[in-house]
Amino acid sequence: MSRKILVTGPPGCGKTTVVRKVAEILGENAAGFYTEEIRDAKKQRIGFRVVTLDGKRGELADKISGRGPQVGSYRVNVESFERVALPSLEMEEGRILIVDEIGKMECFSETFVRRVQEILQAGSPFLATIPLRGGGDFLEEICRQRDAKTFTVTPENRETLPA
Repeated sequence: MSRKILVTGPPGCGKTTVVRKVAEILGENAAGFYTEEIRDAKKQRIGFRVVTLDGKRGELADKISGRGPQVGSYRVNVESFERVALPSLEMEEGRILIVDEIGKMECFSETFVRRVQEILQAGSPFLATIPLRGGGDFLEEICRQRDAKTFTVTPENRETLPA
């Protein structure tokens, strides 16, 4: 059985839903974080937040702040992301680490990239979402891990994939 599971697919296919359901199944045996959209009163997406499996929340990116590295129309709040997400990625025996996602925004944090590399080198059980396309050298490195298995989320499998 692979100790590194990667979940990919096009935007909006249900990657986050899959990892959240896996986290529910695992309960206290899971640690890590997921991301969620921030929407305004008109239901327009204005940003993203990071949410740890134990309930801590922080800003990942938004269209308003005007500071931080830019991805599309969003500015990444690296400090907030690191403050919330990194403590959730402590390796503990018997726990599966969940990372949603390893994408452009998250990889602006060099500390996050190093932490993921440490997790991979340690051989800790790991479930992460990755973009379907792009991502650069770091994502290629993750995908080349010999014990990594990648699943593509589709409308047909997103309900059964968590099991």
